[in-house]
Amino acid sequence: MAKATATEVRPARPAGQPGGTGGPRRWTRPGRIRKIGLPYLLLVPALAFELLIHLVPMVVGVFISFKVLTQLYLTDWLHSPWAGLANYRIAIDFNGAIGQALLHSFVVTCLFTALSVGLAWLFGIAAAILAQDRFRGRGVLRAIFLTPYALPVYASVITWAFMFQYNNGLINHVLHDELHLTSKPTFWLLGDNSFFSLVVVSVWRNWPFAFLVITAGLQAIPRELYEASAIDGAGIWQQIRRVTMPSLRPINQVLVLVLFLWTFNDFTTPFVLFGNASPQPADVISVHIYSASFLTWNFGEGSAMSVLLLLFLLLVTGVYLFVTSRRGERHA
Repeated sequence: MAKATATEVRPARPAGQPGGTGGPRRWTRPGRIRKIGLPYLLLVPALAFELLIHLVPMVVGVFISFKVLTQLYLTDWLHSPWAGLANYRIAIDFNGAIGQALLHSFVVTCLFTALSVGLAWLFGIAAAILAQDRFRGRGVLRAIFLTPYALPVYASVITWAFMFQYNNGLINHVLHDELHLTSKPTFWLLGDNSFFSLVVVSVWRNWPFAFLVITAGLQAIPRELYEASAIDGAGIWQQIRRVTMPSLRPINQVLVLVLFLWTFNDFTTPFVLFGNASPQPADVISVHIYSASFLTWNFGEGSAMSVLLLLFLLLVTGVYLFVTSRRGERHA
């Protein structure tokens, strides 16, 4: 008699359990934890470098601003005398010599920043609009425009310093020796001319960045807007006023803020151009704080000035972002 082979029937597992067939699979808890924690794990190196490079020095600088830290206590700066708010009182005492010098440097920096940012933005947007349409040699012209931004800061500024020399500088050679526009060579790096020389170099360094950002923003403006405005009879200036500038408003808001922060904190340009001590008309606050810290060896007062500068920049940035956001909501 033949044996009947029985087939074993296993009960189906409920849907959703591992091995089930009735629904979508669910992650196990360890897998879900690994999936969620991976992005944070990848951020750890960046956060560690941010902590070591920016946050730790900033906290140490704030701590030093409350200390009497001079050359007498450098070997054991942690145990230097506690000054409290004395360094801040000296810095904002505008009747004293230190406070007056800091106030003068602050005013010079504000004027320098306003001129540099305004001219850099103006040249950048003018060049971007002129190079927007296609024409022969546009790529070469854009590359030439970006050259100052691509050069290393030290190399470009030291070149300007040689050009501004009194005896053998290129600028005096052209203006005085060749064109005879001046009766004698000009001291470009001394006196009142030093301020305008600093503005020229800063604008030359920064306007290609404005040109680059605005050029990228112009690519996002639909061509149909210009064609429609041209059909309605709008000229080039009306198109710039009614189409280009409103479309670039969000980009200009960010661009102006970035240029302001870069220029107000710029240390390399004036330091390379003038050396350790800038002339009084060009005594911007970054070099002034450096001199107060590393030339007079009073790191407590220099740190207090740096903290005051940080608070000022945070205040200006907060007010600027608040005003621009409200204005953006009004135009939305």
